[in-house]
Amino acid sequence: MTPFSRSWTALLAAVAGLPDEDFERPSGCRGWLVRDLVCHLVIDAQDVLITLVTPADTEPTADAVTYWNLVDPPTGEDPLDALIPRLAAAYGDPALLKFHLDDVGSAAGRAAELADPAARVSTQGKVLTVGDYLSAYVLEWTLHHLDLIAHLPSAPEPPAESLAVARTALEAIVGTAFPAGLPDTAALLIGTGRRPPTADEESALGGLAARLPFILG
Repeated sequence: MTPFSRSWTALLAAVAGLPDEDFERPSGCRGWLVRDLVCHLVIDAQDVLITLVTPADTEPTADAVTYWNLVDPPTGEDPLDALIPRLAAAYGDPALLKFHLDDVGSAAGRAAELADPAARVSTQGKVLTVGDYLSAYVLEWTLHHLDLIAHLPSAPEPPAESLAVARTALEAIVGTAFPAGLPDTAALLIGTGRRPPTADEESALGGLAARLPFILG
């Protein structure tokens, strides 16, 4: 199983196992309920499908690291951010949202498995190999898995392998390593501003603490 498949399969399984009442709980994405995050994952899965059938005939302009940009923290003014909660609420029954994610998400997973890693695709004005594009999404899936379970202590965590791959990706994107003693989950949550560091963690981070958070876009 590739890192993409491992992280995506784990995330889909975590959503499928949620009881209905958990969809009304907060997620790790500021201002979003779990249902809003799951709706966002449906759109992400659609993006994967669209990209995998958008071939490019020019040389790659980005890879799994440079696919990501460091951006300013969200202001809440992005129209898509406002659309997601309304769209998620329109589903009503969480079972419908689960079904849609499973349907589109399974298709995205199958398309990823069938795609030629060396083929080139275009997305967001960039050209990447399929392999690099799918590798970039391991970070996306792993961070959103952590967002999903932020307030759901009984929900399954991302696979250890996915956490390690995502941490390595984040360190490559920001151009620096987090302290070796900082667990992968903590590095991802603190590094992307999903939670503040404790006093001990801040001390271990040293000068890196002043650069936090790293917001990916």
